[in-house]
This record gives sequence, structure tokens and C-alpha cells, in this order.
Amino acid sequence: MSRLSIQNATKTFGSTTALDGISFDVKAGQIAAVLGPSGCGKSTLLSVIAGLESLDHGTIRWDGKDLAGAPIHQRGFGLMFQNYALFPHMNIFENIGFGLRMQKMSQDDIRRRVAETLELVGLPGFGGRQVDQLSGGEQQRVALARSLAPGPRLLMLDEPLGSLDRTLREGLLDDLGSILRQAGQTTLFVTHDQEEAFSLADQVVVMRAGKAVQSGAPGEIYLRPNSVFVAEFVGLTNILPGKVQAGIIHTAVGDFPLPDASDGEVSVLLRPDAARLDGTGGSRISGQVEAVTFRGGYTRITLLAGQTRLDFSFPSRADLPEVGAKVDWGIVRDGVQVLETV
Repeated sequence: MSRLSIQNATKTFGSTTALDGISFDVKAGQIAAVLGPSGCGKSTLLSVIAGLESLDHGTIRWDGKDLAGAPIHQRGFGLMFQNYALFPHMNIFENIGFGLRMQKMSQDDIRRRVAETLELVGLPGFGGRQVDQLSGGEQQRVALARSLAPGPRLLMLDEPLGSLDRTLREGLLDDLGSILRQAGQTTLFVTHDQEEAFSLADQVVVMRAGKAVQSGAPGEIYLRPNSVFVAEFVGLTNILPGKVQAGIIHTAVGDFPLPDASDGEVSVLLRPDAARLDGTGGSRISGQVEAVTFRGGYTRITLLAGQTRLDFSFPSRADLPEVGAKVDWGIVRDGVQVLETV
């Protein structure tokens, strides 16, 4: 059963439509990400779920109960901000225990719960430290512990790793997912970073201009984007115009069989892993290697096919061509996809 259900959520501010009929569900214990560019309505969505703003139309339900009119303090939801909002005049124990004191929990229960959450986030024994004695990553963990301590029914995170440098972010991605899953915490977070969404979430909702344009598992979003916008937003750049005639897509770089495609003008995605060095595949592509970029486990090769630049990825251990080499590669059929232009 879905814990959180959002149906046709619509919110306007004057002439601006921040949310335009958003609908999706979050199941118990699931981590869901709302992914989209700045200004697409992500933060507004968190605000209406938290009760900081009211909807113009639509419903937000928790366990089937409509939350319309429910005050913030009765929703039992937690919200962790990007800047952590830790109290500098309180030590770590006092920061984490703040919400517990608001719940009028006994001192013994507060001490036990703070210790439990510090252990959960990997900071046992940190209760006596001051905020300014912590690194950015440690502050993020304390902010998470403070959000988890009261046992929220839903935890909402606003760009949870956005204020950290790249090295810290990468180190905390796996840890954050493990902490939330170990706690069994139903979570909704918003981000503009597709790596963050794909690494942490069980479900990703992609937003554009107030609308949910695609929803599904991270692998589904990346492997089968449903539009040019989604493909480009998740980092897929080999998109070119084409024309379908009798099950063949004709493009400037070659022809690709796709029997199920309807005749007409289309946008075509060539996936970065679609090329085969040995020439095998349903079609071929020829050109000159313009750049070879080592990325660790894989190497990106930029191919100039006529006047079109395309990026393909290959295992770094493969026998790869050098810059300037002329190549004739195969393109596998499932590496070619027709996209909607909306």
C-alpha cells in the first residue's frame, strides 16, 4: 500500500503555475526522488506536502487520509534543509534532542534516542561536540540524525548533498542510502543532480515546468527516457533528427532499422553504449575519432560522423582506436530509441 499519494496536485502563485497536475505515490519504506532543474516546482512540492502551502486543486493523502487542512505539527513529517540549519549555540546532543524535547520525551528516553541515531549515522560518542568542530560531512550526518530522531512518518530532504563538495558528496551517497534503508524510513527528496537521484532512490519522478514528465525506477528512467527533455537531463547527448519510412529511421549519420516506429519526423537517441568496435549490430556508423577521454572504468570516444559529433563509451580495457583514426562501428538495435519532443 502507498503511504504517500499525490493526485493532480496543482499550485499557482499569481500567474505562475508552480505545480501542474502532479501525481505519484510513495510506498512504505521507499526512497523516492523528485528530479528536475531549478524552478521546475520541486521545492513547492515539498512545501505543500509539509503543509507550509496549500494546494489549489488535487489531494495529498497519507495512508489514504486526505491531509487538506491538517496543521504542520499533526502531519508527523520531517524536513531536512540543504544548509542543515543546525543550532550553533547547542552541542550535537542538544541539536538532535531538540525535536524530542518538543515531543515532551523524558530525559532518559532522549538520551537513549540520541545515542541510537548517532550510532545509526556513524557518529557514536559525538554528542558533546560543538557544531563548529565538525566537518561538512559530519554536519550533514548530524542534521540527518536530528531529522530521524523524532521518528517521522515521512522524511523530506531538500537537496540533501547540495552544499557538499564533490568528494564529500560521492563518499556520502552510499552511506545516506544505507542509513535510510536500515531505518526503514519512507523518504522523499528533491534534487537537480541525476547521479544523486539514481544512486539513492528506488523511484525517480522527473519534473519539468511544474509537471511530472516521467516516473519509474532509476534504471527505467536512464535506459528508456520517454522524451528529449528527460534524455538530455540525465546526460544522454546523442540526439539527432530523423525520418521514419517503412520501419527504417534515416538520419545524417546512417540508417537504423526500427520496425515498430511510426512513419514521420522523429528525434532519435543513440545510447552511449550502442556502438560495437567489431562492427556487429543491426546497422553501422562511420567517422573519425575526434577525442579519447579516459574516465576510469570506461573511456569516452567522441566520433565525428560527417558534421555530427557523437559520444560513445567503451570499457577502458578494450583495444580502443586513437585520435584521428577512421572507424566503422556497429550499432546494436536496442541502442537506438525514438523520443518524444515534448
